[in-house]
Parts: sequence; C-alpha cells; structure tokens
Amino acid sequence: MKLVTFNIRYDCGQDGINNFSFRKNFILDKLKKEQPDIICFQEVLPHVAQWLREALWDTHYVVGCPREAALDGEQTCVAFDPRKFNLMKMDTFWLSETPWVPGSRYPGQSICPRVCTHLLLRENSSGQVFRLMNTHLDHEGAQVRVRSVEQIMSAVSREAFFPDAPLILTGDFNAEPDSPEIQFLERQPGVSIPSKSVGMTFHNFGKGPKCQIDYIVIRGNIRCSQVEKWTDHRDAVYLSDHYPVCAQLIFQ
Repeated sequence: MKLVTFNIRYDCGQDGINNFSFRKNFILDKLKKEQPDIICFQEVLPHVAQWLREALWDTHYVVGCPREAALDGEQTCVAFDPRKFNLMKMDTFWLSETPWVPGSRYPGQSICPRVCTHLLLRENSSGQVFRLMNTHLDHEGAQVRVRSVEQIMSAVSREAFFPDAPLILTGDFNAEPDSPEIQFLERQPGVSIPSKSVGMTFHNFGKGPKCQIDYIVIRGNIRCSQVEKWTDHRDAVYLSDHYPVCAQLIFQ
C-alpha cells in the first residue's frame, strides 16, 4: 500500500508563482505518476477539495469535513482508491474538550479549530481492516498539541469496532522530532514513526525557515518497507511549501 501525507497548502496571494492555481497541474501530474493508494491531505480549502474530487474522480474517493463551526473552511481530507479499499466507517472529531462540537477548540489554542479525520478501511486484496487518522495540529502552543495527540490516541483506545485494527496516523503535526508531542507518540506501545528518517519537510517554497513537521505514524501488524519525501519542483514552482511524505506500507 502506497500512502502519502500531503499538506497541499491554502491559497495565498503573496506566494506568487506558488499560488495553488499555478501548482495544481503539477500536483496532478505527480499524483498520476506515483499512483498512491491513499493520500492524506491537510490545509484543504473548499475550492481545493472540490478540485480534488473532480481531478481524482476516476481513481480516488475523497472524504473529509471542514473544521469551522459553520462546516466551512479548511479540512484534512483523505483520498483513497475505492477499487482497493472498502470504507467501513468515517467520522470527524474536533481536537477539543468537546470533540463533537464543530469549531470547538482547546483553551490557549490559536483561532484555528483543529480536526481529526478518522476512517476504518478494509484492504480488499488481503481482507485486512485498518484504522486511518489524518490531522493537522495547532501551530501555536506545544501543550495544545500534546493534548491533541493524547486525545487522538485515547479515541483509538475507546474504539469498539475492530479495536485491535492496525493504526496509521498521518498529518502536519507542527512539531519537530524531539518535541514532547512526538515523544508522547513514541512512548505508546507498538508505535513507530518511519517518516522521522526523511528529515526536513517544511521548506517554505525553498525560502526557509526549514523544519521537520510532517509524519506517518504506524502501530500494529504493519511495517514500512520504504519512505521518502517528494522534493520535485519545476524551476521555482513546488508541489507545496511542505514536501509530501510517501511510505510503502505492508500488513504482516
């Protein structure tokens, strides 16, 4: 199974040639070349979500829920190949003390609500059921990010439907590898983070500052046979201000 976590980035006028309108054909060409089975996107604005549904309609099914109280704004959507996977469950919860209240946030968080997109999928070829969670943690305050990853792992532990399913957690964590957030995840039984080996992922369209904040986390009877980041660019045009991280995952 080929899986990618991809912060596609919002539109931003000052980005000039790296505005989404100039990147989308490049993105589509890359996805068609690589043919990932699952793509976990972050920073997906409504018009970008619509473009993904239209551009990937013949290969992927795109699901996700916007994060604002009015159910608009950004989402952390997931695109998966319905020929290879059967969707058994999908929900979205907010990273907050009231996870089922749209737009809710933790005290001390930025103005941005944060969500986790949760899918339970069955791989048709093997019959393996697995849990996929995609998120984008807050960009302000390590304590909020720690509470968020604690909430995500707690939500997994309470699942009654296929409670022992292997877990794949992806996203932009806004946290470096030595941060408390990542250390918390690494302390969880059976968890490994193969994407730590790829190094810097946020490059700000080649202008810096640079840091490693995008991750693929796995737990259970699943291993990573290969991991890489997509550093493609056409002159000064990049896929995103983050390098997408791609992993080849195998159920054991």
